[in-house]
Amino acid sequence: MLLAALALGWGLNWPIMKIVLSEVPPLYFRAISLILGGGGLIGIARASGYSIAIPPGQFKAVAQLSLFNIVGWNVFAIYGVSLLPSGRAALLGFTMPVWGAILSVLILGERLNFRRVAALILGLSGIVALMGGSISGFLEAPAGIACMLAAAWSWAFGIVLFKRRQVPMPTTALTGWTMLLGGIPLLIAALPLETARLSVPSFWPAAGVAYNTIIAFMFCYWAWNKIVLMVPVSVSSLSSLATPLIGVISGMLILGEPIGAQELIAAALILSAVATVSIRR
Repeated sequence: MLLAALALGWGLNWPIMKIVLSEVPPLYFRAISLILGGGGLIGIARASGYSIAIPPGQFKAVAQLSLFNIVGWNVFAIYGVSLLPSGRAALLGFTMPVWGAILSVLILGERLNFRRVAALILGLSGIVALMGGSISGFLEAPAGIACMLAAAWSWAFGIVLFKRRQVPMPTTALTGWTMLLGGIPLLIAALPLETARLSVPSFWPAAGVAYNTIIAFMFCYWAWNKIVLMVPVSVSSLSSLATPLIGVISGMLILGEPIGAQELIAAALILSAVATVSIRR
């Protein structure tokens, strides 16, 4: 249930980000969403009776998690999606399972059994099918490609680090702190770089900021961290492959892009990958 809600919440967000970026500068967009979302999660943790204090000696670990899971992913991804169509950006961002699977073997010593390798091949085949005839479109924006691949690697390394560190604090509070610590430097950077372009957004971009704060950050990041702690990195990474599929489909519905046979083929491959990796023995 968490994976399904996560895929829907993050998948819908790709075209929503595109709408927000039409009026809101990228660093301000991310900083506002992260600071409000992080503060909201810390408030929820406190109201629920959990400790919100970072345990002694764990601040460095929390800061490192924030650097890769929040700052690296969000900064690179927000510039990537501003340079590429939302669907293409989602596809490149979700090459993350490849890096996650490799890093989990090298750093955590996880085993890539036959089932996980099969799921990886199915999922990546679905991504390739979704790319279809868009290769030329990718090559027209090399900076966007570089941003999205850097975002994917940063997220993958952050997932492995999250699994390895196992910071002893409630997931809600930990997620809130990583978001808050990531949002503050983005706001500091936005002040001199983007203030001249800042203005009050119209209704839909403002609604997109609210969606990012409440759904994409507060709920989805909390759900993702819960999933990462529950299963091996290779499983959580591969299971996330449904997100770019929803991103492409929602981009078509919201932004008016066409849907055809390649999307249906990709859907079958990606859903097969998720089903394969989710099977319990």
